[in-house]
Amino acid sequence: MNKITTIGLDLAKHVFHVVGCDSRGKIIQKKMLRRGQVMAYFANQPVCLVAMEACASAHYWARQLQKLGHEVKLIPAQFVKGYLRGNKNDYNDAAAIAEAASRPEMRCVAVKDEEQQDIQALHRLRERTIVSRTALSNQLRGLLAEYGLILPRGLSVVRREIPRVLEDAGNGLSARFRRLLARGYDQLRELDEHIAFYTHELQRYGAEHEACQRLQSIPGFGPITASLFHSVVGDGRAYRRGRDVSASCGLVPRQHSSGGKQVLLGITKRGDRYLRSLLIHGARAVVIRAAGKTDKLSCWLNRLRAERGFNKAVVAMANKMARMGWAILAYNTTYQAAD
Repeated sequence: MNKITTIGLDLAKHVFHVVGCDSRGKIIQKKMLRRGQVMAYFANQPVCLVAMEACASAHYWARQLQKLGHEVKLIPAQFVKGYLRGNKNDYNDAAAIAEAASRPEMRCVAVKDEEQQDIQALHRLRERTIVSRTALSNQLRGLLAEYGLILPRGLSVVRREIPRVLEDAGNGLSARFRRLLARGYDQLRELDEHIAFYTHELQRYGAEHEACQRLQSIPGFGPITASLFHSVVGDGRAYRRGRDVSASCGLVPRQHSSGGKQVLLGITKRGDRYLRSLLIHGARAVVIRAAGKTDKLSCWLNRLRAERGFNKAVVAMANKMARMGWAILAYNTTYQAAD
């Protein structure tokens, strides 16, 4: 009797589809499961390889299946697409996942624990609140412009000038618009309080975790970048080398080579855009402060800035930060500045 060795699981909110394959890759079982049936099904299965796309809820199900003894692989969805045969449906998707998992060179996503997901959720909430605050600030400036009151750009300007506008009785604003503007200003202050709360939580996380403190020894790493980097990279065991981390962040050149001719373009911009932006911002601060310094890192940055320009020097530093961050986590060490 054929034995199931690999299962492709197509995740969903309520209805899941399973395709079981034997050691030769032949499909020997197809099954549709309701959400409440998933754990019972896998509890009755012999220990095998379970493959899923790295999508919403994948890390939760991966942890649950690992508790049952199964080996779990999370595969990026873009890598699964090439193995899809026939028309797109849930069973074909599950079969493509199972086939992709059988490839020995397939790159998988490390399963995140609950703490890593907590920190990533914290970062996502903080990021969304910052976007909302920026949108509200721009909207208030735009509404004031309709009444002939032009405010310069900048969040600090909006915070400072709106109370003055409300107190000025001679600017021609109606009583109704003054009430609306005051309510919008209250919303802006409330968003500031939410952002302060999220930032404090991230700072507390960084203070409580020794790995984040070691990451902050790297130039350009602050508590926010360190907490996100640690939640994404973990202990570094999911990556073979530091360059793999920088590549996963999209900080390596995009290649378009053919016929033996090597063509390197701009950075790939793959992976987590938010993490990449934090690394870029941190690197920009390092490059700016490198002017006039004589240590080895600053000399390298100053030479690169003179030869290739400021922006390329910033990206190069962000790439180096990602590689150094991996080394700090993987080898359990701290940054040692070279003279």
